[in-house]
Amino acid sequence: MLLVTSNKSRRLLYIRYIGRVQPAEFQRSREDLTTQLGELTSGFRLLADFSQLESMQLDCEAELGRMMELIGRAGVDLVVRVIPDPSKDIGMNILTVFHYPHRPRVVTCENLVEAAMALED
Repeated sequence: MLLVTSNKSRRLLYIRYIGRVQPAEFQRSREDLTTQLGELTSGFRLLADFSQLESMQLDCEAELGRMMELIGRAGVDLVVRVIPDPSKDIGMNILTVFHYPHRPRVVTCENLVEAAMALED
């Protein structure tokens, strides 16, 4: 499951990956993402929370890349990722190079407390 939400006043987009994520879930979440991005101005921050991710199918890579490109075109300035288990990092640094055209600052954290501190900097 993917949950996409935002906080306009904090200029924050929040995407949470839960359980076993499949490509169809990215497709279903695209409308939510587009709506949330429309409410944010350029220079917003992204909190990508992978702490509840069990697994992601390999064929999600293309959909994840499309999502990253939409976020990049909308003007993300800071990407904070919560990845508590490094073995579950699905190649996010490599995907970042190819799918964020403006190279936002990226911070990877082990938990949401660290992520909250990174978002405040």
